Amino acid sequence: MKTVAIKSYDAKIDSKKRITLRNALYEYFHIEEYADGKIVLEPRVLVKPFEISKNTLSMMDSSVENFRNGIVSDPIDLSAFREE
Repeated sequence: MKTVAIKSYDAKIDSKKRITLRNALYEYFHIEEYADGKIVLEPRVLVKPFEISKNTLSMMDSSVENFRNGIVSDPIDLSAFREE
């Protein structure tokens, strides 16, 4: 499927080798530069890696506490899923 451009304009590199994107919808971009001079920008939404919510951390703490106190469920038989 071919992508159709919704905007097309010329930009000039400033004295610090920057260009300005007009009305950019994203703050961060992944950039690919090619030998023929083509530059491709792909929008990125950055999130903090390994960020775990307080609720999840609380649930994990509770699960570890239950495990240490022997409050566990019966083992689950997963042998039906074993690949041979």
